[in-house]
Amino acid sequence: MQVQQENKPYDDINVTPMLDLAYVLLLIFIIMTTAAVQGIEVNLPKASAAASMSQPQMRAISIDNQGQVYLDTIPVTLPELESRIAQIKATVPDFPVVIKADQAVQYARVMDVLDLLRRVGVQQVGLVSQRPAAS
Repeated sequence: MQVQQENKPYDDINVTPMLDLAYVLLLIFIIMTTAAVQGIEVNLPKASAAASMSQPQMRAISIDNQGQVYLDTIPVTLPELESRIAQIKATVPDFPVVIKADQAVQYARVMDVLDLLRRVGVQQVGLVSQRPAAS
């Protein structure tokens, strides 16, 4: 019977402790970096209250449950809406529009507004919805 020698050199490298150390250092680095980003409190200068000329004004088109269309908060008919959007597009060619419609409104009314925006040439259109309630 042959007995193995206890002084035999170990030829495999165990990388588990090295990886554990790397993960701990990475975690510490992430925590310290996010803590350092907050910085110190400084007294910042005040900006002017005037609207920025570089960012276009978003327009909201709302449709209530009776089918009445509103541009921002002003009630308009579809021809009035088309002329007002065309006027806005002439001054600001690339402005976003969001459409908010009541869930009881007929789908055709929303499609009329979307078709009108396509005819005028509005490229950025968004549809507003409500987040579902958390269960």
